[in-house]
Amino acid sequence: MKNETQQIFLPGGFKQFRILKSKYVLNDKNVLVIGSGSEKIAEKMIESGASSATVIVNDYDSLMNARLNLSKESKVIVKMMDFDNTDFDSEQFDLVYAQASISLTNRNKIIKEIKRILKPEATLCVGEITALSNDYPPFVKNIFDASDILPLLNNECSNYYKERNFSVLYEEDLSSSLQSFYEHTAQELDDTIYKLNEKEKSYYKKLLNKISHESNAYLKLGADRYIGFKMLILKKKNTVISKESSTEKSE
Repeated sequence: MKNETQQIFLPGGFKQFRILKSKYVLNDKNVLVIGSGSEKIAEKMIESGASSATVIVNDYDSLMNARLNLSKESKVIVKMMDFDNTDFDSEQFDLVYAQASISLTNRNKIIKEIKRILKPEATLCVGEITALSNDYPPFVKNIFDASDILPLLNNECSNYYKERNFSVLYEEDLSSSLQSFYEHTAQELDDTIYKLNEKEKSYYKKLLNKISHESNAYLKLGADRYIGFKMLILKKKNTVISKESSTEKSE
């Protein structure tokens, strides 16, 4: 039987979820999980008592893969939509969970949308791909750019969210988990390539090259000194708008 962590293809494996579960009661919660590869986490949310769990991905291939990864009996709902412009109602979710999926160049817009769909004083659990220092070499920048990542500085993540009216309930540096993630990634890549026919190899060539490059850079070229991973559990603060401010906005 595979190790539980090996069943999820994301930085942090199941560790981010396990930490959240130890600090947050999932019973009867309406949960949104953002990002491809998160289906198994969404299923764990349901198993842990959540009343509903919806996964959103932002491309068709991820949508198809997500549905294939879930059993027909699964209660997890999978939808495709832009992370910064969802179809959900305002104040719909008790918890939004994102693991290495919103560390993007349009992060500001995504966070604004997350705040819109979170209930007052609801929870955001996020795992951020980070930079361990302000200065990193071009080959690391290329890794970030290839995935459209705009990394926060590892020790300044909480400040970013505080500035956007979240309070920090818990944070932990999970950078050490990246070693096993990239080792597992490299092994999975080797195993997968042998199973693909020539047409599939051609179709996935760009993705396979990207995964191979990132794993090699982290494990052999020293990218581990520059790329980190930070988990935060955050609470959305209630925003009180004064009458004066309301008047100004309506004018």
